Amino acid sequence: MIALLRSSAAVVVGYLTFAAPSFALFRITGQDPHAPAAFSFMALSTLGGMVFAGIGGFVASAIAGRRPIAHALATALLLALGATASLVQTLDQRGAVWSQVAALALMAPCAIVGGWLSSRRHTT
Repeated sequence: MIALLRSSAAVVVGYLTFAAPSFALFRITGQDPHAPAAFSFMALSTLGGMVFAGIGGFVASAIAGRRPIAHALATALLLALGATASLVQTLDQRGAVWSQVAALALMAPCAIVGGWLSSRRHTT
């Protein structure tokens, strides 16, 4: 039971490590994530999202203390689920989908890379 709670908490904290800075960026800049944006904003916010997704996967793996890649994968799946739900909603409203596509194609895989890096930390 403790392991399940720790695993669940690890994935939630890993996801929040990605989501909180992403949410803050859009709130602070006033940029709607479902609206067109300047290329420079899209590039920098995507790069930042990739970094925080990687950190999130690393954090989830480190907190879990076991099966690091599985916990990073769960974090990536949670991230992808949120991006997919947002994408479906945005398509219904005919908004821009750049942030959701970037999350699915680039950020979610970075969460897995973060877990892999965490696993390497324990094996060396």
